[in-house]
Amino acid sequence: MNFEIVTLFPRLIEDYCREGLLGSARDRGIVGISTVNPRDFTQDVHKTVDDRAFGGGDGMVMKPEPLVAAIGHIRAKGPARVVVLSPQGEKWTQAKARAWAEEGGTKILVCGRYAGIDQRFIVKYADEEISLGDFVLNGGELAALSLVESVTRLLPGVLGNELSPVRDSFSEELLEAPQFTRPREWEGLPVPAPLLSGHHEEIAAFQSAAALVNTALRRPDLVSAKKEKIRQAARELSRLSDPELAAMGFTRAALEELK
Repeated sequence: MNFEIVTLFPRLIEDYCREGLLGSARDRGIVGISTVNPRDFTQDVHKTVDDRAFGGGDGMVMKPEPLVAAIGHIRAKGPARVVVLSPQGEKWTQAKARAWAEEGGTKILVCGRYAGIDQRFIVKYADEEISLGDFVLNGGELAALSLVESVTRLLPGVLGNELSPVRDSFSEELLEAPQFTRPREWEGLPVPAPLLSGHHEEIAAFQSAAALVNTALRRPDLVSAKKEKIRQAARELSRLSDPELAAMGFTRAALEELK
């Protein structure tokens, strides 16, 4: 899996990608992450990559020529898919991250800046547009890093526990169950007893029920077709004490509504 990130601020990418699991995966050759600066492909002494918008506007627009030259430079090394980070793109999801991880290959992530990118570049050269959500950033770099990290952590050998990406939020269209560590009781909130049983099947069943209830309470849109399973999960969790429910961020009243 290779990512080529076209950005006017390569240090933003490089500094982040040196750290943590992402940096380790890069060092071990599991993923390739490189940056290309469009300024390196300009023809004037000022290295101009933007210009005023036709029709007026409150910002400068990135010119198409340096971007075309940058992706041409990358594609000279082999085939690659061009992805523009844009608020008008398809919403990024865990399912999309999983698909990219399985697909592999090289993705060129084009980071916009200023008031955006000349639409003609997008029309002629972008294979797809991706958005993190319904909000606007100063540029595409943070979005690009989010894509890179969400895909890389799904590649074999990146995470210490191979079950981690399977249990992550959204991996089964559910939010993850609440997580706990030592001490067993903290500020009056105890770890739910089922997690202390040592019975792996019971723990797995409890976590599945907790994940379903957590999703139903926080993101009901994800589980609208699972009403009977939600009722059953809510009934199971109703056996917990009030302090245990509070530790999970649930209330008995909320469970009653789900039942």
